[in-house]
Amino acid sequence: MTAVSTIMDSTVSEYPDAVGQRALTPRVGPVDGLRQTFSLAWRTLVQIRHNPVELIDFSIQPVMFLLLFTYVFGGAIGGSPKAYLLFALPGIIVQNSLFTTLNTATGLSTDLEKGFFDRLRSLPIARFAPLSGRILADLAKQTWALVMLLVLGTILGFRVGTGPLGVLAAFGLVLVCTLAISWALVLVSMLAASPEKVQIFGFVVLFPLTFTSDAFVPTTSMPGWLQAWSKANPVSVISDAMRGLMVSGPAARPSIPRLAHTTATATHSTVDSRVDSTQAATIAVTASDAAIAAATT
Repeated sequence: MTAVSTIMDSTVSEYPDAVGQRALTPRVGPVDGLRQTFSLAWRTLVQIRHNPVELIDFSIQPVMFLLLFTYVFGGAIGGSPKAYLLFALPGIIVQNSLFTTLNTATGLSTDLEKGFFDRLRSLPIARFAPLSGRILADLAKQTWALVMLLVLGTILGFRVGTGPLGVLAAFGLVLVCTLAISWALVLVSMLAASPEKVQIFGFVVLFPLTFTSDAFVPTTSMPGWLQAWSKANPVSVISDAMRGLMVSGPAARPSIPRLAHTTATATHSTVDSRVDSTQAATIAVTASDAAIAAATT
């Protein structure tokens, strides 16, 4: 036996992993998966400190839409900017939340294109952590935009007609719906080849969906066929629920317990509801489960 073979034998006996006998990595538990999700979400949020431009879509764009709709269309549609603001601010909040979900999709598509997810795939982390982390970070940014819109709207003349619980329920409702739509756009970003295609797809879908709803104008002046579509439009349904929760209306009282139930069950069940707005939100969240399963498979 030569000296080389003796060294090889001793290496195999001391380090069995070096010759292909590596033990399988244990499956990541739920607690570790949540911890990794929060770590990746924090990674996304920390980038704002080094690149504040990332907050433009969540800061300047909402303010721009609010000022334009209030002072350009407010007098013609509502009679005065203040009266129009009572009607339009909940719809502007919904519209802004929908449009900023494109940031989630394009950011994810950019990470996929640059190979960031390939590097994460080689690490012993939960498979859902990268996707959930980005969505969680964008929900935090969405919360910032919601608070900013409400504060600016109050300065311009908007007044809450329900109370603090109604506002919190409205914010929770729009965040849950944003979560559902974000998962659907995550699936699109994983199927699309580039961030540009994700943006094109998002605008082609979200623009008609938003501007054919009653988010900005009443539907009474629309043609009959468009009124029928607007009533079935999910953006109209969510906007009506937001108005009921923030200003007044029949959707306010039953939406609060329904929202709490939807959040507590983690979007895994659908029960009967008398409020169309909340029922549509629950259907959208339930649909996000299918998107989650498809995106993480």
